[in-house]
Amino acid sequence: MKERPSNKPQMAAPAFRLPALDQDFLLGDSTRGLRFQLEYQKAEEHLRAWGVESTVVVFGSARCREDDGSGWYEGARKFAEICSLHGGAKLDHKATRHNVIATGGGPGIMEAANRGANDAGAPSIGYNITLPREQEPNPYSTPDLTFRFHYFAMRKMHFAMRAAALIVFPGGFGTLDELFEILTLRQTGKMTKPLPVILYDSKFWNTAINFEVFLKSGLVHPKDFSLFGFADTPDQAWSELVARGLNISQEP
Repeated sequence: MKERPSNKPQMAAPAFRLPALDQDFLLGDSTRGLRFQLEYQKAEEHLRAWGVESTVVVFGSARCREDDGSGWYEGARKFAEICSLHGGAKLDHKATRHNVIATGGGPGIMEAANRGANDAGAPSIGYNITLPREQEPNPYSTPDLTFRFHYFAMRKMHFAMRAAALIVFPGGFGTLDELFEILTLRQTGKMTKPLPVILYDSKFWNTAINFEVFLKSGLVHPKDFSLFGFADTPDQAWSELVARGLNISQEP
């Protein structure tokens, strides 16, 4: 009787792997949409579990350091503490958290803002991104709210979805990209909810960007300048956000 052939080749073949356990398949080109969906869903489940209803997004340079003389790190830390104490992030027997500090999760201004929320005893979010020069999360974001994204687009979507306000500290290309992304969504009406935007350190921003050139060249409408304001201290930044419509009615 002829010996029965082994089925080891079939069992070892990539096609036989369970799709959910097949890393080669999951990381292939045809499953890009699935990976995009998973990046949305995983963060969403954690945010819902923590009752995060709205966030105050803090952007700024990863290169900024504590005591570097600029005052930006200290300003971001203090602002985040104020926001976390008075904005509703601590929950206080309510069903949902409001105005939870959200950052890109890395060093510099991001670390400072997560640290300020931690100082206040409040949770904060870190939306980290996988980069060629690996970015590790700072030690101050809430571990269960510290995420890692591959796709910039999905990371930006999460930033925008719950954002109730945006404060932008000095930064480089990445910070400018994030700032103008939000301003474009507001300008074009794709983001219809009120979203106050504050640029921290008016001298820096008015030196770095000549906003008046846009207006004088006819490239923006005068009303577009109402989409953002300036602040030079943490207290002023908080007051400006509230004056521009940040909802803190949830505060006990």
